[in-house]
Amino acid sequence: MGYGEKRGDYYRGRYWIAPGVLRTVEDANGNTIRYSTKREAAKAANDLEAKVREVGYRDPDAGKETFGEYVNRWYEAQELASSTMQNYKHHIEEHLLPEFEDKAIADIKPTDVGVWEKKERKLYAVSSVKTWHGTLHLILSDAVEEGLRDSNPATKRRGRGKRAGRSRNRGPEKVVTDALGILLIAERASLLSGRDDEFVASVLKGYTGMRWGEIVGLEREFVRPTSVRVEWQLYELDSGEFERCPPKDDSYRTVDTPAWLSGLVTGHIGRTDSSPCACHELSYVFRGHGPANGAARQVGAKLVDVARRADVSAATVSNVLNRPDMVAEGRRVRVEKAIAELGYVRTGQSGETAAHWRRTGFATWLFQPAATGWYPKKAPQEARPVPVMADPWPGVPARGRNASGRADVCWLPIARGLTPHGLRHTHKTVMEELGTPPKLMDERMGHEDGSVQARYTHITARMRNRLMEQLTVQWEEALDARLAMHPRSPVRVLDALLRARLG
Repeated sequence: MGYGEKRGDYYRGRYWIAPGVLRTVEDANGNTIRYSTKREAAKAANDLEAKVREVGYRDPDAGKETFGEYVNRWYEAQELASSTMQNYKHHIEEHLLPEFEDKAIADIKPTDVGVWEKKERKLYAVSSVKTWHGTLHLILSDAVEEGLRDSNPATKRRGRGKRAGRSRNRGPEKVVTDALGILLIAERASLLSGRDDEFVASVLKGYTGMRWGEIVGLEREFVRPTSVRVEWQLYELDSGEFERCPPKDDSYRTVDTPAWLSGLVTGHIGRTDSSPCACHELSYVFRGHGPANGAARQVGAKLVDVARRADVSAATVSNVLNRPDMVAEGRRVRVEKAIAELGYVRTGQSGETAAHWRRTGFATWLFQPAATGWYPKKAPQEARPVPVMADPWPGVPARGRNASGRADVCWLPIARGLTPHGLRHTHKTVMEELGTPPKLMDERMGHEDGSVQARYTHITARMRNRLMEQLTVQWEEALDARLAMHPRSPVRVLDALLRARLG
């Protein structure tokens, strides 16, 4: 039983952790807590002794392991999907280690986490910071489980540290568009790429809500006469390779498609090359755009080899090569040493077309310019309008030297801030607007509702048919609106649809 012990002008609490072994009540910094009365000291000692009996004694020296040392051990112990492991590595190397690497696990305080989060929010989106905070919370929770500290400093107390009436986790509202917006953006993306793939893929994404990896990983055998089966996705790893893995959260599903959408996709399959890709030896509905990454054919060390030797992610190596000031000195030195030891030399790209879309290439250089009418900033060039030749309408992007000088006009924005993932939000919003039953919406989106209400609700053929009819009406109205703007299109597949609509 704990007790209070007189020490000059104060009392200290003493409690037993094992037969014959006494400890003193201390604060988080290891200093003896001084109590003014014997009763207070005894109560604190008894509380700690009860805790020792409940969860066991934690050695004060156990938490002296640094966050950097612990997180390396923690990461090695994880056995998760490659995509999850890659994400954790990014979070740890690029956002957690620069702040906490040299701090002892036991010395990290809630205020330290709050200061870090405040700094991150000044540089990055709230949603991203929330994700990194979640990774930190998970790591420190496991440290608590191992007895390295008593509590998790990353746990947020509701309403603590924020002004009343405002949520610090609230991010900007996701941008969505409508049926006409989907069609116009798809047309522009196709004009930027010079082929039909981007038109068909953007429309398919906007009318099914499929995830980006599911669109890229859609194999031809899973396109059916009235539906698309989601069985796999392709996830892009840091090495540039695409991993064929199950859809997110194992959301295998069959997504119904209206007759016109089925015809659009099967027609595209009939017009395009069906030979399997070299990386997976499977036939996909969509192929990549632009030059393939030459890393696989590069003689000598590759970027991923440097990353492995330096024990960092490929993104960290890329940052060292392009933005060294963003990388902590210790990791930058390791990367530079690995580059020197391996004799790594940066190379350009080959002229071969990539087997699959790269997420950043599609979003940055095709989708974003199509949605906003602007190319993004890329040193040494600033962000600039997409220069287009006025004829044929809606304008064909001018390319090459003095493209801006030769252009007649530039595109107006359709939906500023819209992303490829925003088309998934668009589809969910459209279904809400159409009054689609929640059970059917969840099925199409690959979501799961574990409520009792959902268990007692079922999808009928009439529900499916009604939604297909409603989506068809929206598509036809969008085609009519596009037809009113101009009866023709430089995009071959859309031009055929407009002609058929004219009758």
